[in-house]
Amino acid sequence: MTPAWKKIPRLHVGDIDLPREVAGLYDLAYNLWWTWTPEARRLFSLLGGRAWSTYRNPVEVLITFDRGHWPELLEDDAFLGVYHSVTQKLERYLEGGDETWFDRAGAAAAAGPIAYFCMEYGLHQALPLYSGGLGVLAGDHLKSASDLGLPLVGVGLLYRHGYFSQSIDADGRQQHSYPEHDFSRLPILRAAGPTGRGVVVTVPFPDREIQAQVWIAQVGRVPLVLLDTDVPQNDSADRLITSMLYTAGREMRLAQEIVLGIGGARALEALAIEPAVWHLNEGHSSLLQFDRIRRAMAANGRDLEAALADVRRHTVFTTHTPVPAGNEAFDQPLVRRYFDGWWAALGVPAERWTQLGNNDHGEPGQPFNLTALAVRTSARINGVSKLNAEVAAKMWLHLLPESLPAEERMQAITNGVHAPTWTGVELQELFARWFGEAWPRVLGSETGRVAVVEGRDEDLWLAHMAQKRRLARFLRARLRNQFARHGLSPDELRVVERMFDPEVLTIGFARRFATYKRAGLLFSDLIRLRRLVAHPERPVQILLAGKAHPADKQGQELIQHLFQLSQSEQLKGRVFFVEDYDLRVGRKLVQGVDVWMNTPRRPMEASGTSGMKAAMNGALNCSIADGWWPEGFDGQNGWVIAGKECPGDDAAQDREDASALYHLLEEEIVPAFYERDEKGFPRRWIARMKEAIATITPRFSSDRMVRDYTERAYLPLRRD
Repeated sequence: MTPAWKKIPRLHVGDIDLPREVAGLYDLAYNLWWTWTPEARRLFSLLGGRAWSTYRNPVEVLITFDRGHWPELLEDDAFLGVYHSVTQKLERYLEGGDETWFDRAGAAAAAGPIAYFCMEYGLHQALPLYSGGLGVLAGDHLKSASDLGLPLVGVGLLYRHGYFSQSIDADGRQQHSYPEHDFSRLPILRAAGPTGRGVVVTVPFPDREIQAQVWIAQVGRVPLVLLDTDVPQNDSADRLITSMLYTAGREMRLAQEIVLGIGGARALEALAIEPAVWHLNEGHSSLLQFDRIRRAMAANGRDLEAALADVRRHTVFTTHTPVPAGNEAFDQPLVRRYFDGWWAALGVPAERWTQLGNNDHGEPGQPFNLTALAVRTSARINGVSKLNAEVAAKMWLHLLPESLPAEERMQAITNGVHAPTWTGVELQELFARWFGEAWPRVLGSETGRVAVVEGRDEDLWLAHMAQKRRLARFLRARLRNQFARHGLSPDELRVVERMFDPEVLTIGFARRFATYKRAGLLFSDLIRLRRLVAHPERPVQILLAGKAHPADKQGQELIQHLFQLSQSEQLKGRVFFVEDYDLRVGRKLVQGVDVWMNTPRRPMEASGTSGMKAAMNGALNCSIADGWWPEGFDGQNGWVIAGKECPGDDAAQDREDASALYHLLEEEIVPAFYERDEKGFPRRWIARMKEAIATITPRFSSDRMVRDYTERAYLPLRRD
């Protein structure tokens, strides 16, 4: 019998009418499997042409397709051949059955699925439900869960305006816009109930009830359940709860997290999904534990402590950032206004339930911390790198009873990335020639490592350069549009076509512009930087991208400073700021640069994943030994920026790290890149590229990460 989580009925919402001969395009468009399958994207590009280039969204392509062109297309044998190949490949994938890792591992059991909760999901730029690393990690988690056959259901929110779109004005100021998204034109469908109507759940608020509509985004074999409060049943103010991701207003943020946690739990119940394990990815969703505790108390007549123990027994919690702003906390009067009545009905005094959110054992009345709530109500807790787990242990383990066994305390499960999503097309084609169609799995084995090392240098370098030239075309188009908006003349815009030379050593730096990430470190000595970028025989060019939260004025000022430097006479034409950093920009950068730079203030980087993506494409990391990099660096697959340690003096540490970075570039990185043999190939550099691909891809793939979660957390708690 097919489990409920695999057969959620959907309602048709898009204006799509297809001929019977190509009806499979519908299921293909609404399954985000196409986001990591080049053949599927190629099919929609053949079908959509300009619409595909504009939207990169197959649902939009099918809605806007001129129906009068179908007769001609249905006589095109080449198109039909691609169509049948892709749709059959999807059908085989979905019917994986006992070919999946989860089934081969003997783990298939009658117990329910894992419910994975997260505030954001970065699956593709066509589905704007993400802001940065947390969401991209969650998207890769779902994709690998699908590839591995893991019984998992994602839960999140559906944002009408998503996260902001960024533009940079002529003075370098970040401008914010929040485009409204038409859900009927996105690759999502409304969940249908047993009577054929849309599924709507009720979420209790202090003086009213909020209605949330349930949508499904299908990610391969994995359904992602999304909640939307923008429905006519709600008051106009409540409809805006799911309007924007990471709204600055504290009460609105709390309302969002109530809908995510409590509404998400109720959505699963409405869909007849009974999770065996609940995974909270960061503390934003931890209020779902209130609903689970309430249910346990009401159903079994248990007191709070017994219900809490029952809930904890089946909960996994992943903590990410050690930065205080990333650990959500709310003033206690606000939280009590929302939940006093809830707990009073169960006979639990406020003094007891509010303690669940205290981040120490001390004074009453402190802010209610959602990370503390998650720690206290979870049986498996992990950081996202070994270093991050050590930092998190110092922050949070005092909240756990010392009686808990060691395996139920802080673990390290290092993040990973989904190789088929992030590896460039040219390298995918090369790996397919080397390893066959199952290249992601083979590349994660010792056989794959040997094949990479023994592969022809020339093949790898030519594939890399093809991806670099693609980056050049993308960058020039972006810069031309940006500078046209700034008022440059046609002659000035023509100069853009000569910018960015693929033959020049290219450094990439792209991430959220939080101050601890120190995006300005490379620009702290303009004289040395100018010598690097303007060297007559060995020049360097630098690509920057990233957003600062609308409330982060320091981050926005840093963006303005770096943009103005990029337009200065000293650096113009060698330093570029790419606006509106999103998943598409991220893919282009990690697939095309030569060096990926990361300069956080240690130990503030929880893990970081962009460097993993770059390494899978043969780029070499040049990074502070923070986050995942101490686990990944082996001396040959990149470089560590190692300035003399200056504990307690951030300014001195910045100077030391900047000096170490310049030294690496001047003495090691730049000379190695430009060292060529008689045929023009950088053999020593290519050897490092091979080492990066061979050592980092298997250890830092999201397949490995999801296997770790399964073996160390999901299965032990599922069997309990």
